[in-house]
Amino acid sequence: MVNLPRVPKLPFPYSTPTVPDTVDALPPRRRLGAHYQTAWARRYPARLARVVFLEAVLRPTVAALGAPERDGIDRLAGLTDGPVIFAPNHHSHLDTPTMLTSIPEPWRYKIFVGAAADYFFRTHLTATASALALGAIPIERSKVSRRSADEAATLINEGWSMLIFPEGGRSPDGWGQPFRAGAAYLANRCSVPVVPVHLAGTAKILRKGKRLPTPAHVRVTYGTPLRAEAGESTTRFAERIERSVAELADEATTDWWQSRQRAAQGSTPSLTGPDAPAWRRAWALGDRSRKRRRQTRSWPKL
Repeated sequence: MVNLPRVPKLPFPYSTPTVPDTVDALPPRRRLGAHYQTAWARRYPARLARVVFLEAVLRPTVAALGAPERDGIDRLAGLTDGPVIFAPNHHSHLDTPTMLTSIPEPWRYKIFVGAAADYFFRTHLTATASALALGAIPIERSKVSRRSADEAATLINEGWSMLIFPEGGRSPDGWGQPFRAGAAYLANRCSVPVVPVHLAGTAKILRKGKRLPTPAHVRVTYGTPLRAEAGESTTRFAERIERSVAELADEATTDWWQSRQRAAQGSTPSLTGPDAPAWRRAWALGDRSRKRRRQTRSWPKL
């Protein structure tokens, strides 16, 4: 057996410093997930690259797949040039590109996206791409993170608008999920309005579990900006945001007058759909394709 010469260890700071036996070593610094630093993505070179990517890549792609029709832009006329929080429903990976290319100026080019830390910031490659291309910051979905909330609030206070999906993730079956309180909390904390938005058609293009996109018509409907009322809790405000998006969904599938009547009567259809088995929910959604029926087949409750 040949004994190879031992390579001498380089002194500090060229190598990790030693820790005395009587002192507990600090845990290794985490650099991914919710701990990924995105400040570099808001410097001028990164912002310029993002604008080029948005206009040269995202916009043509979204136009080819969905050609979004925008409604309700006039409802934003009363807003100032200050930051706002856009809160749409979430059905597809195409939702973020659709929103980033549909949001009107002056908010379009100074906006950041609240993205799932466990999905978009898992690796250095996905984290860098998300921060650079989408202007995303990591948001923890599984728990309330003070770090994520503080970073988002700091950016809003610095004049950045925010795009956040209050459902916390894409719809698994085409129906919506209950809204979480993140958008309501940040709006209340930073005293900024929330713009409810309804996206229709993106699930037909690229729903959860689908790999290849299929072109379909997309409609983006903006609602009247909302602010937290005096004494209103974050939970109540989140429920009001969800109700506003549900009213926009009703408006998109019927018309403004009928949706207003149902809203006044408190009979607006819920975003989350009927409380029923999977086959009944798929049927109520209107997706009766053979493949979809096979994916959602289950015995009815007799």
